[in-house]
Amino acid sequence: MSYETLLYEEKNAVAWITLNRPDLHNAFNSLMQQEMRDVWRSLRANDSVNAVVLTGAGEKAFCTGIDRREAMDPSRDSMVGSPGATPFMFDDPGEWLGPKSNDMWKPVIGAINGMAAAGAFYMLGEVDIIIAAESATFFDPHVSYGMTSSFESMHMLQRMPLGEVIRMQLMGNFERLSAKRAYEIGLVSEIAPDDKLRDAAAWVAETIAAQPPLAVQGTLRAIWAAQEMSRRDALAAGYAFVKMGTDEESLREGQKLFSSGERPKWRLR
Repeated sequence: MSYETLLYEEKNAVAWITLNRPDLHNAFNSLMQQEMRDVWRSLRANDSVNAVVLTGAGEKAFCTGIDRREAMDPSRDSMVGSPGATPFMFDDPGEWLGPKSNDMWKPVIGAINGMAAAGAFYMLGEVDIIIAAESATFFDPHVSYGMTSSFESMHMLQRMPLGEVIRMQLMGNFERLSAKRAYEIGLVSEIAPDDKLRDAAAWVAETIAAQPPLAVQGTLRAIWAAQEMSRRDALAAGYAFVKMGTDEESLREGQKLFSSGERPKWRLR
């Protein structure tokens, strides 16, 4: 697949999506929004890909949110996020950016290099595992510029403790979370040296991609559903996810592997 604002490649059953506007800190414009939607929707039917890595081009930023130059240009009306005739017709500026919003349920690893700010949280709120470079930072400048951080805050509330979300959103441009702090509060599951970020993300993605896809996707769907349901409702729906995420072939292969006594070489995290 060829895109103007994204780089795309496939290797070892893993798709690598790279936000590719490094001169603008990988800020998303209307074209990137459309291309992100296209790549997520395309991956739903791509059986050669079992996991995805999402990262940014360059060393300075993963993504710094919406391209304000385009968003504030009165000659343009194609940017998702443009107001409708009434407040009830508002288009969410990030609704096409994340995998879950596009009904894509293959595991996504976010490999965060440099700054992740503002609208980047649309994507971070919907990836499954976040690995950060040592130099990565996380912040949201909305309030510093007189804007409400609404959708971004809501996405982060699914990934961070309440107090941390409030502090980050209200401190605006005056404070940034380091990779270390992001790891301490559970936003990030691993920190890698800057030059080893791709290797760290590849190991996780390829390990997941090598396992039975249906079982992986069923597990992932169950986890996300449980996060959005009450405990009782989630447990009641659990049987459906087991049924949909299990097939005879994978069970036979799993039993065969277990009976062989062979176990993978594992690492301790």
